[in-house]
Amino acid sequence: MSYFFTDRTGGFSSGSYESLNFAGHVGDDPLKVKANRATLPTTQFMNQVHGNAVVVVTQYSEIEPTCDALVTANPDISLAVMVADCIPLLLISESVVGAVHVGRAGLVNRVAINSIEAMRDLGAKHIHAVLGPSICGKCYEVPLGLQEEVTANHPDSHSTTRHSTPALDLQAGLVAELMAQDVSFEASTICTMENASYFSHRRQSPTGRFVGVVKI
Repeated sequence: MSYFFTDRTGGFSSGSYESLNFAGHVGDDPLKVKANRATLPTTQFMNQVHGNAVVVVTQYSEIEPTCDALVTANPDISLAVMVADCIPLLLISESVVGAVHVGRAGLVNRVAINSIEAMRDLGAKHIHAVLGPSICGKCYEVPLGLQEEVTANHPDSHSTTRHSTPALDLQAGLVAELMAQDVSFEASTICTMENASYFSHRRQSPTGRFVGVVKI
């Protein structure tokens, strides 16, 4: 099995989408997005909506399912998740893999848990999680009410900015959830808002999306 995360370099897009943008919904030139996606053949993308639906992919399709998690047991297909501050979560096992979009809404609505359950239903054992670059807990400032809403059920996600204002650490919240599911993990220390090599919606909008890709 293999997995990787792209950065924003090496593609065909320009301007605020420079240059390896994989998203067709952010205002970029569709032909350039198509050229960027052509660098990832037989890779299934999804129409991400900050929900908690999981789609089991049995064969590649140019029609993107509307969901926020893909899982597959087909070794001929790669799965992609697009992000620009949210967590690109890749789930790996010997026989099943998953690509999951975990933002604030995704953490709250348990999209990662749903994905793990879907993989286990397909026979996955010893699932390992890889959390790619995402916005850190010091940069993700939110209103106090929103912080309280999220941390009510995900206390580990509580954080403050460097200016002592309310914030959320989505990575810490997700790691706690994974550990409760007996899923091992490794997590990137790269903050997308701080590192200009990655797209960040918080830093610049509109902007592109980089991807996490996983394959059995």
